[in-house]
Amino acid sequence: MAEADALRDPGVPVPAAPEPATPEDASVMSLVDHLDELRKRLFRIILAVALCAVVGFLLAEPVQRFLIGLLPDGTAQTLGPGDAFAITLRIALVVGVILAMPVILYQGWAFIAPGLTPAERKAIRPWIPLALFFFALGVGVALLVLPFALTFLFSFNNEYLVENVAAGPYFDFVTTMFLAFGLVMEFPILLYGAARVGILSSAQLRGARRYVILGIAVFSAIATPGGDLVSPFVLGGTMYLLYEITIFVIKRTGR
Repeated sequence: MAEADALRDPGVPVPAAPEPATPEDASVMSLVDHLDELRKRLFRIILAVALCAVVGFLLAEPVQRFLIGLLPDGTAQTLGPGDAFAITLRIALVVGVILAMPVILYQGWAFIAPGLTPAERKAIRPWIPLALFFFALGVGVALLVLPFALTFLFSFNNEYLVENVAAGPYFDFVTTMFLAFGLVMEFPILLYGAARVGILSSAQLRGARRYVILGIAVFSAIATPGGDLVSPFVLGGTMYLLYEITIFVIKRTGR
């Protein structure tokens, strides 16, 4: 009874009751929730690519006409009954990825943003539209380089090696080149994001410069399937320029 009176005494502090869980605490996601969220984001990306691929399928013929027009004789041979259909599907898929890139970038950002602090989200958010610009820049650079790469490669032909180009390998080369140039241009966004969350710093990037140059050279040679000298040189030079610009930007932010 005395203890009860003491608790009712205004002079005696009463222990505070546990605070209810805040919405912020409730928003903490379990591993299963993260996997479910990833599944939803991937489904939306696949759906966007599929819908845009329909547009790519409708545009396949003018795309074929333009790309084949870059060949010396303006024609390419199909070697099997299904080659033309497979090429059309490949063009549709690549065009679908290019057209759906805004959705792909948004879904990727929407998945990682909840794991960042408000300050990190505010710092990285403006770079998401830039990621779309960098991807378009990469595709544009590939389109600019392609005629020079073809000229270089065909310059080794002679009276014994003639330009009877097979359509399948040619379109594999062209579409791979477009995607490689476009996707590689996204790496400055990844570096900047890693710096904003404290994983990297401008000093670390400067210290790793020699290894990065070697890695860029090797990657450029692998990512450009034609075997020419123009494509890897342009891709590697563009990547290194973006690398140095990224270091400068990260340093300006104090990282």
